[in-house]
Amino acid sequence: MRALIVEDDGKLQEILAHILRRDGFDVDVVSDGLLGVEYAKSGLYDIIILDVMLPEMDGFSAIRAMRAANVSASVLMLTALGAVPDTIEGLDGGADAYMTKPFSPQELLARIRALLRRQGGQSAREVRAGDLVLDLDAYELRCGMESIRLSDQEMAVAELFMQNPGQILTRAQIAEGAWGADAHVSDNSIDAYASMVRRKLRYVGSSARMEAERGVGYRLCMG
Repeated sequence: MRALIVEDDGKLQEILAHILRRDGFDVDVVSDGLLGVEYAKSGLYDIIILDVMLPEMDGFSAIRAMRAANVSASVLMLTALGAVPDTIEGLDGGADAYMTKPFSPQELLARIRALLRRQGGQSAREVRAGDLVLDLDAYELRCGMESIRLSDQEMAVAELFMQNPGQILTRAQIAEGAWGADAHVSDNSIDAYASMVRRKLRYVGSSARMEAERGVGYRLCMG
């Protein structure tokens, strides 16, 4: 799978490229909207991550130019702007989805997977650990016949622990893995989400347990 990142913030470029490459994507990065349109016209990309505030050509103009040139790749618009008119303008211009900064790596990848599945480029994906199944596209945690929906952040935390069953994860590792490298997350927030996931495990009747490691972090113990 191949991705194009159109983003002028150098640090965010690196973070996005790292997340996608780690998930198996071939990645190209450009820093302005005009160049982004030219790259997109090549038809090489399955997914395009497009910022709104760009030099040369803003993201709204870029997405309209891409669609006018019959670029069929899925486009995820990424911006710090959260106002409804901005969202509407991006979607009306041809974007497939809209996401605001800051974001967690897991949330970004879940959105991308959903877009690719929609266009037939990737099948639904799951994470399994013990008697648990985490549906990354439906945001659903299952155990046997029981299931429950998770919020974006609950899913990010659950996915991190299910990918590392039995391992003690420090609060720093949890913050980086579930919120992102640049996120400022309090210990109270981490504790709160660990507690939420613990309750969801109980709800679906899993034998897995979210255990606190005093002064360190948490561990998902499998039954």
